[in-house]
Amino acid sequence: MKPNIRVNSVEVLSDDWAVLKKTTLDYQRRDGDWETQTRLTFDRGDGATIIPHDPARDTVLLVRQFRYAAYVTGHEEMLIEACAGMLDADDPETCIRREAEEELGYRLRDVRFLYSAFVSPGGATERLWFFAAQYSALDRVSAGGGHVDEGEDIEVLEMSLDDALAAIQDGRIIDTKTIMLLQHLKLEMLTACPR
Repeated sequence: MKPNIRVNSVEVLSDDWAVLKKTTLDYQRRDGDWETQTRLTFDRGDGATIIPHDPARDTVLLVRQFRYAAYVTGHEEMLIEACAGMLDADDPETCIRREAEEELGYRLRDVRFLYSAFVSPGGATERLWFFAAQYSALDRVSAGGGHVDEGEDIEVLEMSLDDALAAIQDGRIIDTKTIMLLQHLKLEMLTACPR
């Protein structure tokens, strides 16, 4: 730990699907003064996410599914998202290849790492690993949809990149990881074009 942080106590408040901890710490401010802070951290593990793109047709593969956390805040529609999953014991690339096959029904080749980022560092420890891949109809190995025994009921969506970007603007896509991946893909395409 850094010398300007002293952890005084850590209390586990919940250890079910994820771990919720309450930590009391002393933090030395930039002006040199010390203050005591209490912070909650939510740890459900790290994850990986991917945006498959078919450059021949300029389409992307996404999923639509029910998300209770969004529902309970008043968002009643199912969310349109990039394929994603928890790492569990896998490395990020192995995880996202597995998730793409389970959720999307595609066995992706040439998976490319983009970056990693914290999802909500103010209270969640989760870090996401972002990937991209090209796909074609030949890569389809099943209908996808996830595993029913894991409570998954996933609809696979194939959208044009333009429609997916428009869905961000009109509010059909409101998931952060999906917005980041779609915008990254568009930026890559724009910067790859000769001027």
